[in-house]
Amino acid sequence: MRIAIVGCGQLSRMMALAGLPLGIQFSFIHDDKSQNRDCVQGLGIIEYSPDKIKSTNSYDTKAIAQLYQALGQPDCISVEKEQVDLALLQALADFCPIYPCVAAIKACQHRGEEKQLLTDLAIPTSPYFYNNGAKQAVQTLGYPVMAKSCTEGYDGKNQWLIKTPSDAVQFDKLQIEDYIIEKFIEFDKEISLISVRSQSGQIKHYSLTENHHQQGMLTHSIAPALNIPDSVKLQAQHYMESLLNQLEYVGILAIEFFVVGDSLMVNELAPRVHNSGHWTQLGSITCQFENHIRALAGLNLGSTEQIAVTGMFNLIGTKQPPFDALTQNSKLYWYNKAPKAKRKLGHINFIAENQQLVKQQMIQLADANLSLTVHH
Repeated sequence: MRIAIVGCGQLSRMMALAGLPLGIQFSFIHDDKSQNRDCVQGLGIIEYSPDKIKSTNSYDTKAIAQLYQALGQPDCISVEKEQVDLALLQALADFCPIYPCVAAIKACQHRGEEKQLLTDLAIPTSPYFYNNGAKQAVQTLGYPVMAKSCTEGYDGKNQWLIKTPSDAVQFDKLQIEDYIIEKFIEFDKEISLISVRSQSGQIKHYSLTENHHQQGMLTHSIAPALNIPDSVKLQAQHYMESLLNQLEYVGILAIEFFVVGDSLMVNELAPRVHNSGHWTQLGSITCQFENHIRALAGLNLGSTEQIAVTGMFNLIGTKQPPFDALTQNSKLYWYNKAPKAKRKLGHINFIAENQQLVKQQMIQLADANLSLTVHH
């Protein structure tokens, strides 16, 4: 069997590394010419996506057929990111299944459509306005609010915190197109749920994960999240199952939640394997990457049971692998990307008997290698 993945970054790399032991072959669609291919070099066929026809904003049928052949006639196609060209996926859908389906990727690709999907399913999310000026939005939402681009917003990019009337005036002067303005939520903590759905509709959930960010970028995660009542865990799983079944989803889906008291509010969705699920590579019987591949291939899903308390520490801007940070109960994952400030270049997973021991290891790593803060 062969699976093609749109994108050549670290998520594609880790999906392939998880799937190759299963006897699955991989191909990669290089859809962003500014992106380096080093992450997936040597792991399978790499082909550039064809150029669109300028007059119609679509693809030539012959060019898509040639791409499909060059990729080795994959049995299905997946993605490592939501910001992909939907027209390309739709054209490739004539040749093989797309998992998750194009409709699911489309819904998660645009913050406005994502908010509408959540509203339709009665899943709580922050109150928002779509394409309304900040001065108008704050009359209803009050201060502070967050303005977010509907597309191309990740790791804190294309987001604006509006705290005062002058901030609102300045934002409106930017003349941003296609954005939402949502109420700023005072939350207790940020958590995520990573789950997988098979082609037959089987669903498995990983442990809830507690996440910590700096300047909008995930720095570290710990699973399981501390002090989360069973009622909240069931609430998260119910919301997840509603989305997975509504979208007839196949593969891994991630939901980022704000915890507010004993209730949850969805921050955003990711139709793919997710940074906050990297801990599963060491801390779960079957990691998120293998379960995504199993779902795509029509195989039985692996157990999502957690085998130890696990922490994941992102290596951001690190110029070379920090081998000195490795201990007997940690593993390093290096992405083979060109070093650059504020770029995720790898991560280290730690396991221990409890959350405090995991935190201590991450604090030592942060102090030794990066100017990051590990929350106590």
